[in-house]
Amino acid sequence: MSTPDLFDEAGLSDPVIPSDRAAELRAILHHHAHRYYVLDEPEIPDAEYDRLFRELQAIEEAHPELLTPDSPTQRVGGKILDGLVPVRHAVPMLSIQTETDTTSVGAQAFDNRVRRELGLSDDAPPIEYAAELKFDGLAINLRYEQGVLVLAATRGDGETGEDVTQNIRTIGQIPLRLIGSSPEVLEVRGEVYMRRDDFERLNERQRVKGEKTFINPRNTAAGAVRQLDSSITAQRPLSFFAYGLGEVRGWDTPATHSGVLDALSAMGLPVCPDRCVAAGSAGLVAFHQQIEGRRDQLPFDIDGVVYKVNSLALQRELGFKTREPRWAVAHKYPAQEQLTQVLGIDVQVGRTGKLTPVAKLAPVFVGGVTVTNATLHNEDETRRKDVRVGDTVIVRRAGDVIPEVVAVLPDRRPEGAQVFSMPGTCPVCGSAAVREEGEVDFRCTGGLYCGAQRKQAILHFAQRRAVDIEGLGDKLVEQLVDAGVVKTLPDLYRLGVMALANLDRMAEKSARNVLEALEKSKQTTLPRFLFGLGIRHVGEATAKDLARHFGNLDAIMNASVDQLLAVNDVGPTVAQSIRTFFDQPHNREVVEQLRACGVHWEEGAPLDAASLHLAGKTFVLTGTFPTLRREEAKALLEASGAKVAGSVSKKTDYVVAGEEAGSKLDKARELGVAVIDEAGMLALLRP
Repeated sequence: MSTPDLFDEAGLSDPVIPSDRAAELRAILHHHAHRYYVLDEPEIPDAEYDRLFRELQAIEEAHPELLTPDSPTQRVGGKILDGLVPVRHAVPMLSIQTETDTTSVGAQAFDNRVRRELGLSDDAPPIEYAAELKFDGLAINLRYEQGVLVLAATRGDGETGEDVTQNIRTIGQIPLRLIGSSPEVLEVRGEVYMRRDDFERLNERQRVKGEKTFINPRNTAAGAVRQLDSSITAQRPLSFFAYGLGEVRGWDTPATHSGVLDALSAMGLPVCPDRCVAAGSAGLVAFHQQIEGRRDQLPFDIDGVVYKVNSLALQRELGFKTREPRWAVAHKYPAQEQLTQVLGIDVQVGRTGKLTPVAKLAPVFVGGVTVTNATLHNEDETRRKDVRVGDTVIVRRAGDVIPEVVAVLPDRRPEGAQVFSMPGTCPVCGSAAVREEGEVDFRCTGGLYCGAQRKQAILHFAQRRAVDIEGLGDKLVEQLVDAGVVKTLPDLYRLGVMALANLDRMAEKSARNVLEALEKSKQTTLPRFLFGLGIRHVGEATAKDLARHFGNLDAIMNASVDQLLAVNDVGPTVAQSIRTFFDQPHNREVVEQLRACGVHWEEGAPLDAASLHLAGKTFVLTGTFPTLRREEAKALLEASGAKVAGSVSKKTDYVVAGEEAGSKLDKARELGVAVIDEAGMLALLRP
């Protein structure tokens, strides 16, 4: 089968040689990967990168002989291995001594040892050190030959590691070809790790899928690197920092460790910017304290900092003792995981009604603070980890992440410990707690009444798209609720000038403005009022459909699930949510009190089936119409039961096109969707 000629991007007829174009694409993609993954300064959209990537894939598929080890297409994962192959390190990957004294004494002790080993007098100048972070990940050795990554191996026992090349290729931050310099051999040592935000997102995806969550970023990163199936590794959000060298041949090595890191960065390798050159023990102490103060704000876990004599000549002079260098030390911080006991399991209710089980713990110092509570996320997660009252557990706190129980020590479990079950009612207001099909979370159904959801319910009710109470923002609502002035929505309409004026930063004029806005908001519409109630799954469009279909609030409140299912775009989940909401006596009472306070709207009779003859049809509007504004056309269609969407898809029934119709018209023609004008739409609107 012949391969079609390739042409340049300008569309000229001169054929492009596949090998030249492949080399060009590899260089372009390497450049943009470095900008994206290492510098966080992308120059092109993701879609353009994907287009170039697919072009390179097509060339390599048509010409397999052009495939190279450094091709970006080799990042996607290879075959499943039977096992990891041992790799003997050309230069051993030795460990460094740990200074467990977390005070400034640890830095001073290291500096004293180095000065003593070098035979320096007390009045000799301070030693220059390179100070950097001690990452909590997995050590990796990357071997580049002539600038191309040919081998990646774990540390193992220091002498022999495991070949994990195909897994390391999937990490976007690690260059497959170095920028600029191409030494004969350059082994780069560094740490594969997982950022905390990436770890939290990964676990949240696992929870949503009902699958096992991971214990901590370090173990997750280590497990991903040692996978036999690199396609699994490719799904894990791994990162990398370079921090040293292994074997080097054919490269003019800089004279200092800090110079080495600068050179590696220039070659396209990610190097952590949180490092410095420090003078003597005072410089080390300052760095240790500075990083300790910022530890919680770092996007990844560290368990300390590392000090290294900066001069490579002095490193060689100091040498090693047994298997540790005399010229380096790791200075630790307090651990971020500790053991403690579960004293109880409470259920907390969030602002949106989500119920979260929380472990009450015997106080434990972890991650720099004393922890007494830890999230268990949801019932499924609690049962997967099998957390019970009385258990001894591992608690983790890293950075700003809420402390969580990550694992149980089952061998320490007391007899009779009970499996946890979520309560059937809200612990705050007593309303039913329900878990919708396909959801992992239980939610309180007493949104208008529940004290935990009070602020959120008021803000939602007052927003512009709901009843629109101008001036009732976050700060004022917080003050009103915290002061106990407003406990339910009807309390808003019972406010007086003095109650408002007595609040912080609330003058009498501002108070009167709020009262005027409240009075004005009493005149609303049924769709706005319905939306403002905050019924789960009932947005503006659904509120309009409900109001149009039933005509009045009482009919909606008393409608059965089957009757609700007859409404345009209302499915089983939405219908059940509406029914559950109005089945709560608390919610009905709030609605009645709001009406008693004067909140009102025009109501009408339910529409008959003939009025909804376009139910189930989806329209898209584009361009300018001869007689109707787009909002008017939308209102007419919705009044006949149709849905008006913002974009064209295969599910679109009609595109109504006016003058200067844009890309939506092109999309409709491409998909074969019926295109009509305003006159055609008006004809469809007639029953």
